Amino acid sequence: MIKLIKKLFSESGVTDVNDKQFGNEHQNGEDRKLELATCILFVAIGRADSDFDEDEKNFVISVMKETYNLDEKYVEELIELSEKEVSESDSIYEYTTTIDNSFSNEQKFELLKNLWRLIFVDEKLDKYEERLVKKIGTLLNVEYRDIIEAKLIIKEEKAT
Repeated sequence: MIKLIKKLFSESGVTDVNDKQFGNEHQNGEDRKLELATCILFVAIGRADSDFDEDEKNFVISVMKETYNLDEKYVEELIELSEKEVSESDSIYEYTTTIDNSFSNEQKFELLKNLWRLIFVDEKLDKYEERLVKKIGTLLNVEYRDIIEAKLIIKEEKAT
C-alpha cells in the first residue's frame, strides 16, 4: 500500500495508477492523488495530539465524502492508507504541494476551516495541532492572517 502511495506521488506514477485496491476505478491518478493528499493532512492533524478518536475519524469521513463525492468504504480505505503514511513519514510537503497546485485560494481556505473544525471536534486546542495547521497553511501559501481568520470563524461557529 505504501508503495502505491509513493507511486501515486511520483511524477511518472500519476497517470498509470490502475490498482483496483485503491478506490474508484473511474478516477484518474490526479483525482486519487488529491483525495489522498487531503486525507493525509486530516489524519496528520487528527494524530497531532496523539488521539485520533472515532469522532475525529467520523468527521474526516463526512468531509471527504462531501468534498469529493466519495462513498464511505473508499474514504475508510483512504484513512487507513493515510494513517500508515503519516506514521511512516515525517514530511507533509509533497501533500501540501499537491493541494497548493490544485486548489484555488477559496478551496484552500475551506480546507483550513475544515482542519480547524477537526481540531475542535474534541472541544480543545492542542498546541501540536495548532502548530501543524499553521504549518500546513503556510505550505499552502495561505497568508498567516487568513489562517487565523479561519480559526476565528470556526471558534465562533462552535460558540453558537
